[in-house]
Amino acid sequence: MSGKNIVVTGGSKGIGKAIVETLAAEGNRVAFSYKSGKEASIQLADRLSKEGSFVWAFQADVSDAAQVEEFISFAKAKLGDIDVLVNNAGITRDKSLFIMPKEDWDDVIATNLTGYYNMTRALIGYFMKSKKGCVVNISSVGGFTGVGGQTNYCASKAGIIGFTKALAREVAKTGVRAVCVAPGFIETDMTAKMNEKHLEEIKRTVPLGRLGSAREVADLVSFLISDKARYITGSIFTIDGGLSA
Repeated sequence: MSGKNIVVTGGSKGIGKAIVETLAAEGNRVAFSYKSGKEASIQLADRLSKEGSFVWAFQADVSDAAQVEEFISFAKAKLGDIDVLVNNAGITRDKSLFIMPKEDWDDVIATNLTGYYNMTRALIGYFMKSKKGCVVNISSVGGFTGVGGQTNYCASKAGIIGFTKALAREVAKTGVRAVCVAPGFIETDMTAKMNEKHLEEIKRTVPLGRLGSAREVADLVSFLISDKARYITGSIFTIDGGLSA
């Protein structure tokens, strides 16, 4: 069988779902985690499996190190060898800082940043020993530009950028790569709930004049994990229609 064995976090919806669908359709085998939405996650895995792909879903909170270990054990049992980790799981708790309760700060940092540490820490030794592997971290242009009402989210996404750069330097000599993808405004369930006027205002801020699709982000991830990107590590790729240009 061709293709790679891939672990994806937060794969049940939005960008994560598009990554799972795209990578599976390209002949890779994928084990993905989800924190909530059990029925939808199982249905996704079942649908893709019926279409001829090899996909498995596992419920795990990436902020919990014990649950991460259980997920990794599950993934190894299903996939055998693991070639790629895509850290995608993330949450938002948007509020202005002066009214933000500490639990909203802690929850976002725990999932969006510590969750990436937990997953990467669980696999990086395995990658280094194997002298191969690729870690793709999903960040956000908010980690560059900042967004009002999202100090917790932007801090976590900026942290992911620094995390990726440092990790890439640490593991490069072993043949392991680490890269970061920073999407801008992407069509997801969240943007679907916005009113049309607000969406039009957002689009006017984007030089290309539209929102990106989750599939476009997934296509970038697909390239970055491929052998065509074998000389790329430590790089941050914005995919935002020119928003941060």
